[in-house]
Amino acid sequence: MEKTAVAQRFRGFLPVVVDVETGGFDPERDALLEIAAVLLAWSPDNGWHRGDAVVYHIEPFSGANLEEASLQFNKIDPYHPFRMAVPEKKALTDVFKIVSGAVAAQGCTRAILVGHNATFDLAFVKAAALRLKMRNNPFHQFSTFDTAALAGVALGQTVLSRAVESAGIDWNPEEAHSAMYDAEKTAELFCSIVNRWDEFNRGTQGGILA
Repeated sequence: MEKTAVAQRFRGFLPVVVDVETGGFDPERDALLEIAAVLLAWSPDNGWHRGDAVVYHIEPFSGANLEEASLQFNKIDPYHPFRMAVPEKKALTDVFKIVSGAVAAQGCTRAILVGHNATFDLAFVKAAALRLKMRNNPFHQFSTFDTAALAGVALGQTVLSRAVESAGIDWNPEEAHSAMYDAEKTAELFCSIVNRWDEFNRGTQGGILA
């Protein structure tokens, strides 16, 4: 399959924005409570932009630790009936299937996780996949695109809300700290930074994407 413009841009990797909400900071002990994944797309007219997205509320795995401070921060009641939470395996199976399908459709070799402080999100995804004995994790096992680092260089801001606002993107603090909202804003931030860089390169080197 001929490489698409998306596959050419990041050395065959497909950037996928992921945000997780958890019951603590330890990916092996603490519960994975939400996961959102936002696919990215590229077009000649619009550059990089948000594509399809998926989100799951997740039941704490058996024996999972739940830190009260984390639950107060993300305002999640893990056992609230209206969460419509699903088992970890259901959530990860669906997310991995969607991401793997996008990787194949774009002619990429594998996905690379984009996140704000991305190693945190990747660690929880990897720990859950290991816990569930899932061998089809489509994400690179250690490489990420970290928007905290990218925004620090491009915008002088590393906090997500401040970086988003510095990029001229709307930010609603009332919606923050849900996996879907943070993933969507991280996606917009990443696209904004990459589009600015590509525009700069078009002016100085003839461009990266044809």
